[in-house]
Amino acid sequence: MPHFSARTIAVMLAVSSLSILPAAAQSGGAPTPATAGAANTALPGSSAGPRKIFHIPDPYPGWKKVLFIGDIHNGAQVAHDFSVSHAMATIEELGRKNHAFVTILRTDEELLTKQKVCGTGKYAADGSMPFPGRNLNYFDAVVFYTNGELQLTDEQRKALLSFVHDDGKGFVGIHTATATSRDWPEYGKMIGGYFDNHPWGVFNAPVVVEEPDFPAMKAFPKHFRITDEMYEYMAPYSRKDVDVLARLDQSKLDLSNKNVHRKDGDFPVAWAKMYGKGRVFYSDLGHSPATWDNPEVQQMYLQAIRWADGSIDAPVTPHPMPEH
Repeated sequence: MPHFSARTIAVMLAVSSLSILPAAAQSGGAPTPATAGAANTALPGSSAGPRKIFHIPDPYPGWKKVLFIGDIHNGAQVAHDFSVSHAMATIEELGRKNHAFVTILRTDEELLTKQKVCGTGKYAADGSMPFPGRNLNYFDAVVFYTNGELQLTDEQRKALLSFVHDDGKGFVGIHTATATSRDWPEYGKMIGGYFDNHPWGVFNAPVVVEEPDFPAMKAFPKHFRITDEMYEYMAPYSRKDVDVLARLDQSKLDLSNKNVHRKDGDFPVAWAKMYGKGRVFYSDLGHSPATWDNPEVQQMYLQAIRWADGSIDAPVTPHPMPEH
């Protein structure tokens, strides 16, 4: 028997493993990559002969697909870098372990398009990319934990709005998602309002649940306290357009704080709304990394995404602020 070095054996094993294809995902079980097909095809723009190109089908057939954008590079980075990272990891794990959805995590906006995605690196330039990336058509919901002005093209803006409004897909905004794209009024209309201020900073906030039967609220008691950074909102926020699910208990707030701008005591913590055919959920919970370890908050976002992506139903009923 010929003698092979350890390096040679490793290379031989790696090459032989290409013929072993992973099993397709089984219905109801944990997601596993589906089988990939292959074909001998000449690469576009390449003078080389035919090469084996893998044509990958949906790796997780039957699963809901979520695109999580965590981009704060134009916003308050130091205030949210750990919380955004923890949020992305938490949502990805929640979706998988509950067999609810699979998540692609991105810190850029490249996939927010309905056009072909080919990347911008050397693979796109020299024609050696064997298959294009995914775009919005692949997803059932988009999650934003973003801050500042997003660098989207006109096509990308239209694509995201039509994804929700016309295609009936879902959108979930987390915390600073309302401090995003102030230069894009239609985004504010879609999400339901813009951040105005956080008068109390991070504090032990008193919360009242207004819609206890909404799936995202079921894990919470009617009244509870949570330590996080709570917001007040400005236009286009209106209770005529959004269904407020939970709010701060104004009777327990310091309304003499000079940074409080609203005079009506209406400080929502979470809301749901329709945008055309699509479903939108937003909550300001999630500033503090510790918030993402709270099982009730985890359940809120898990069920919010499931509602937004169409897995579960619940009515949206905008209503005035309760008197008590």
